[in-house]
Amino acid sequence: MQLRLPLVYDSSPEWVKIVLDNFDEFLQDHADCERKASAMAMSFVAKFPDRLEIIPELIDTAVEELEHFRSVYEIMEKRGIQLRHEIREDLYMKKLIKNCRSGREERFLDRLLLASVVENRGAERFKLVYEHLEPGELKKFYQDLWASEAKHGEVFVKLALNYFKEDEVFDRLTEINEIEGKIMADMPLTPALH
Repeated sequence: MQLRLPLVYDSSPEWVKIVLDNFDEFLQDHADCERKASAMAMSFVAKFPDRLEIIPELIDTAVEELEHFRSVYEIMEKRGIQLRHEIREDLYMKKLIKNCRSGREERFLDRLLLASVVENRGAERFKLVYEHLEPGELKKFYQDLWASEAKHGEVFVKLALNYFKEDEVFDRLTEINEIEGKIMADMPLTPALH
């Protein structure tokens, strides 16, 4: 069974050019995104400690995202780039979260599926970055990251299937995927992951 859907909106070549022209800024944003991804996985553990079936995989995902953060930070250190003092507001995520339903179970499902779609977007963008980088350490890093993020997109759908019927999961995943495509299409082009 396919556990992720193709994205509705493809990132533009102009986005890749902006990233490559402002790569230090992209690395700062990337580091912020990895920290937030780790925290998001752990927030599921904190908010749903009774969902024992998914806790080990959420912890593994949080640790892996933290390892990604460490790797990005090491790249930044080599380039003399500092972490930002504060993590900037992520309008992309804010708009996505606005579309989550409010009931406890509905919100739980929506947040899992939103995490899946966000990971798929990250995978798509990391792939674009790696394809446009010159051969070397950075290219290899982003190639490996692309594969990891694609896997995370599947993890969150798999977790949802522990608690919700397949039709319900994939119907809602389709809706969230459509919403994400519209949001992404309207986002300004910046050297940021989202």
